[in-house]
Amino acid sequence: MTTTASAGGTAQPSRENLRIAVLAMLTAFGPMSIDMYLPALPSIARDLGVAVADAQLTLSAFFFGFGAAQLVYGPLADRFGRIRPLVGGLVLFTLASLGCALAHSLGSLIAFRFLQALGGSAGPVLARAIVRDLYDRDRAAHVLSLMVLIMSIAPLFAPLVGGQLLVLWSWRAIFLLLVGFGLLCIAATWGAVGETLHHQRRRGGPVLSMLLSYGVPLSSRRYIGYAVSGALIYGGLFAYLTGTPYVFITLYGVRPEHYGLLFGLNVIGIILAALLNRRIVLRYGVDRLLAAGILVAAIAGVALAVVAATKWGGLTALLVPMFFFLASLGMVGANSMAGCLGLFPERAGVASALAGTLQFGMGAVSGTLISVLADGTALPMAGTMGAVGVLSLAVQRWLAPAKASAAGH
Repeated sequence: MTTTASAGGTAQPSRENLRIAVLAMLTAFGPMSIDMYLPALPSIARDLGVAVADAQLTLSAFFFGFGAAQLVYGPLADRFGRIRPLVGGLVLFTLASLGCALAHSLGSLIAFRFLQALGGSAGPVLARAIVRDLYDRDRAAHVLSLMVLIMSIAPLFAPLVGGQLLVLWSWRAIFLLLVGFGLLCIAATWGAVGETLHHQRRRGGPVLSMLLSYGVPLSSRRYIGYAVSGALIYGGLFAYLTGTPYVFITLYGVRPEHYGLLFGLNVIGIILAALLNRRIVLRYGVDRLLAAGILVAAIAGVALAVVAATKWGGLTALLVPMFFFLASLGMVGANSMAGCLGLFPERAGVASALAGTLQFGMGAVSGTLISVLADGTALPMAGTMGAVGVLSLAVQRWLAPAKASAAGH
């Protein structure tokens, strides 16, 4: 695969850069839908008359929906092309966001959050498949790193925007803003992202038989190593997303409008790591940088769990290992996904969807676990992050070690 940019002209590279920017925006559906309303969770609980732990189920519902729907989008995209399933998902996301803004019970909010996730998951899974349509393995990791950088703007500013909307209006305004984001993405997709899967490369047959095609990547030991090790680190991210509204705001007294400042500190770590990854991945390769990122996450996760268990140093001591754990995502996210897609370029939709489903499935498990284990301390969140870091390291070393050939199954 090669890029679509021509060497001699300026219009084609400019269009390519615009397309990469739009693809990055499409991968931001998760951060935008999750991070922006995190500061509002205590307010949502009060407004709907439920406990904060119950309000956290709206996060778990989103994680489950976002992960499960990708299993459908992958085969659909490999059969019908990228654009039609993508636009259909964006329309569903926009309508469900409006439903969230109008919800007046916890049950209806959970239902609309699930539908919102079903639609929004089309963005990242198909954006990644489009990248694999256009680029080879290491170049795809390079582009994915750039997309991580661009999409990191969303979690950097989303909690700040959500906190300010909460102060000025209410949590419902957050979902109305997501309606506008959905409409913007629909327009940008039609205008800047062309179809990248030509008819001769589409996979025919009934949709059911295409769903069974997930058995192909699942039969690859190395694919499982890439996908599961990356998903476990994402499980730590979702543990952080689920746990920090309580830990920061309720436990340590951080004001909701200031929550985004602490959140942004950790996002800066992701940005710096993604910048570094983008600069050196073509030199050192996907496998070595993935191993390095996971090692950092494992060490930081264990340190975080120790700090939470001993209650040493308060919030400041929690923030240091938390920063390094989350920064590792700047390397782990791009390289684990590039590894998955590189093994099955002819099934990029399926490979992307399955990896994304594992990420958000792990997020749903982590979020639900934290709600169940809630004990008034930071330990459920920190312990989960430490556990997934160690497990990820074990899986990566066992199934996808850096010394093995990246091309082998």
